[in-house]
Amino acid sequence: MTSLMAAEIAEAPAVAARGLTNPALADVVGAIQALDPPLLVLCGRGSSGHAASYLRHLWEVAWGRPATIAVPSITTLYGRSPAPAGSLFVAISQSGQSPDLVQCAEAARTAGAMTVALVNVADSPLAAAVTHVVPLLAGPERSVAATKSVVAAMVAGAALMARLGDTALARALPALPEQLERALGQDWSAWRTSLISARGAFIAGRGPALGPARELALKLAECLGLPSAGYSSAELRHGPRGAITGQTPVLVLRQADPSAPGTDALVASLSAAGEPVFVAGDGTGGGTGGGSGGGIALPTVSTDHSALAPIAMLLPAYQAIEAAARELGRNPDHPRHLSKVTETV
Repeated sequence: MTSLMAAEIAEAPAVAARGLTNPALADVVGAIQALDPPLLVLCGRGSSGHAASYLRHLWEVAWGRPATIAVPSITTLYGRSPAPAGSLFVAISQSGQSPDLVQCAEAARTAGAMTVALVNVADSPLAAAVTHVVPLLAGPERSVAATKSVVAAMVAGAALMARLGDTALARALPALPEQLERALGQDWSAWRTSLISARGAFIAGRGPALGPARELALKLAECLGLPSAGYSSAELRHGPRGAITGQTPVLVLRQADPSAPGTDALVASLSAAGEPVFVAGDGTGGGTGGGSGGGIALPTVSTDHSALAPIAMLLPAYQAIEAAARELGRNPDHPRHLSKVTETV
């Protein structure tokens, strides 16, 4: 029986196509250009926070200006604004209902920041709290585990940066929906099988892949009940390396950009130690070895921009996690102790 999660993963290419032509982007881009903000402050919880991490990377690379991730408790518990006057504050959410995000948006707006919401529910409290709304256009998402809305948020971030002047992204984005459609056909059963008996798992990525790496670690914990952590491929070679064993498979997300040599060094080190390591991304091929210098290479769809590659990697990974959940007798749509909307302060 097909789960809601599986059905929503399959909708991601169409969601991406809608997001690329979102009419709300034009007004937001014009307002950002007029403001010319020196700082971007992002805010999101869970999967939305990982989409924020992805947008942070795009912003800092394309604009060369700092971005930061807000800590909601600074506002909700300690009464300070998350963003100063003249900055750009962007909140990302599926439901737009969590009180902490709403309070942060209200505080940033009061402080004089330009406030934007990337939100799937366009008539939500978060949307009402900001000056500019970009609906994610993902449609209703009924599975507790967010998938298509995460893709929608990352695509919205990429589309925003493309319209703000990243010409390479602008050229690459039109092909992304078709590439995502092909990504749905990639078989990551080798990684899925390793998860069934695992005692824990690690996901590594760097640059634009760091947010997606943390997102997949969250999904493993959420859907499989598997203790998991997402790290920068640089950080994983420090203290966390001591926790990797034969029972903690490592998935490495690799894109063909300046982070590739360091990522390859991590894979080579793990492979030499006999640790279970799986590699997805440009240069990894479809078998064992690949361009990453070792590990088990997972089939991966090529994209026309290295920063889009991690979005394409999400889909076969989501499919593998959904299948592993069913194999373990877990309901991927209704993980234990979780609900679709989590309200925090």
